[in-house]
Amino acid sequence: MKIQKQISQNAYHADDSFLGRYQKLIKQEVIPYQYQVLCDQAEGTEKSHVIANFSNAGKALRGEDVGDGFYGMVFQDSDAAKWLEAVAYSLTIFPDNELEETADQLIELIARAQDEDGYLNTYYTIKDRDKRWTNLLEGHELYCSGHMMEAACAYFEATGKDRLLNVMLKNAEHIYHIFIEEGRDGYPGHPEVELALMRMYHLTGEKHCLELAEHFINVRGVDRDFFKEEAKKRNWMVWGMDATDLEYNQSYAPVREQEDATGHAVRAVYLYTAMADLAAETEDEALKNACRKLWESITERRMYVTGGIGSTGIGEAFTVDYDLPGDTAYCETCASIGLMFFASRMLEQDVRGEYADVMERAFYNTVLAGMQLDGKRFFYVNPLECIPGISGKAVTHRHDLTQRLKWYACACCPPNTARLISSIGKYAYGENAETAYCHLFAGGKVKFENGIELSCETSYPYGFTVNYQVNAGNGHLAIRIPAWSKTYGICVNKKETTCMLQSEYIYLNVKEGDMIRITLDDSPYHIYASSKIPQLSGYTAVCRGPLVYCFEGVDNDGDVLSLSLKRGGKLVVSAYNTELLGGNVQITAEAVRRETDGHLYSNQPPVEKPDQATAVPYYTWCNRGENQMRVWMHEI
Repeated sequence: MKIQKQISQNAYHADDSFLGRYQKLIKQEVIPYQYQVLCDQAEGTEKSHVIANFSNAGKALRGEDVGDGFYGMVFQDSDAAKWLEAVAYSLTIFPDNELEETADQLIELIARAQDEDGYLNTYYTIKDRDKRWTNLLEGHELYCSGHMMEAACAYFEATGKDRLLNVMLKNAEHIYHIFIEEGRDGYPGHPEVELALMRMYHLTGEKHCLELAEHFINVRGVDRDFFKEEAKKRNWMVWGMDATDLEYNQSYAPVREQEDATGHAVRAVYLYTAMADLAAETEDEALKNACRKLWESITERRMYVTGGIGSTGIGEAFTVDYDLPGDTAYCETCASIGLMFFASRMLEQDVRGEYADVMERAFYNTVLAGMQLDGKRFFYVNPLECIPGISGKAVTHRHDLTQRLKWYACACCPPNTARLISSIGKYAYGENAETAYCHLFAGGKVKFENGIELSCETSYPYGFTVNYQVNAGNGHLAIRIPAWSKTYGICVNKKETTCMLQSEYIYLNVKEGDMIRITLDDSPYHIYASSKIPQLSGYTAVCRGPLVYCFEGVDNDGDVLSLSLKRGGKLVVSAYNTELLGGNVQITAEAVRRETDGHLYSNQPPVEKPDQATAVPYYTWCNRGENQMRVWMHEI
């Protein structure tokens, strides 16, 4: 049974503070720009062809000439799905008849691309109709269906229109027929449909969706030879993936026996999200225990300080415990978004601050870093160190780019970022019949189903006072106190009070008219890595609140590499600067600059000079041209 759940999308409306400005950016810049890309109308970007693919698939079903056919990745349909989901969320915040009409037109194209039996996938409809469901390892049919199911749920919740929802319910019935009624063996190579089916079930109550989600979760890893045997039956491939690499797609053991987060990081956290959701729904203790072990594997041994996951570009994957190099980090934006999904579902099982802490860390650092401040360029990979001349060029660092790109051939991250930011209210607030939960500090107004209505005013993450006004209702209010806040204050109706922390939350009885003020620790602080991480011995990182800071060459005479932070040195916080990087607070640290004689190697020790090192929030890096960047700094 769920202890609490996410609020509905239309329950939260941001104000003009930090999160509200980001949501406005998504509406005004990102969504229109990404639609241009999907229509192949954006100059200087990778070709997408997504809209044309749906149009051509509909033509193929009607026996018409498909023109230029299919173009793109086998999972190209998912870009349209995530864009539609972002649109749906945005419409609940910023109603826009023109945007809604554009979305309706795309939905109609999607509906026309659906086969009579409910099958929906433009790649196989246009190119390889006879190969449907024969390559679950690489084919991404279930992955694309999952993303479109999520879009259908979001669009129905936002607009009340059920055109896409009915399309995807028919698609779910088709999948149910194939894998349940006909008993076809197998499970998705790329998990996603499992969490989407759970979402469809929560919205519609359709039992087949729950049964399908449970089926795909339960059979995963039971037949360890499934993908290998599947590959033997066909004489074609998409990428030539290794069917024997069971860790890559999390099929090395039945899910209830898995203890280590392995393989492709996005696939992993999408799967774990569905597992956590199902466990809460069915009160499956074995599944809950597996989720907890996998959570600990990620957050205690395999996660970066920025909330990034996936330490290698080889397979975009987890490796082994404590292998967290900063300069070759992969940290795909989608992986941190998926980690937020997982954290949110874990919160529904057990309200622990650690889940919201990780959700916050991933969002304010890796997720936001994945998009340029103007919303027009994106990172797929988010390293913790960037050195022009090495990053993006050396074969070991080729994936770590020195500049964001306008788009990608594999464009999963840009629309994923748009849908996450537009729906951040669902992660910030939760509810049950008695309690309103504040997991993240999100300025704006929120209405809970239990009758409580709140206003939240804050300049977080740069201001550390959070004011809540109870506008209606009465009951319990639960507010997370972040683990990084070593001190905090609570004031209720202008009177200081104390509360016992329960798993990093304070619980208050509130009624209409009450005012609550939370004051968090605004001190900058150092972070030190475990000595088990070999690359980080003797290094430190600088943080303030939820923000991890980084040192860029542009603020440090073009050279970060020769700087070391002084152990025990002061950290000085600047005043908030509205003109810097979209509104920013810098931190200056006492440092030492070490100058060498210029030779590759020398027997002369470096000359050390006192200096200062200036840092900006990690999410803002690479917005002022190509230059050096480091999160972890040597300390002397």
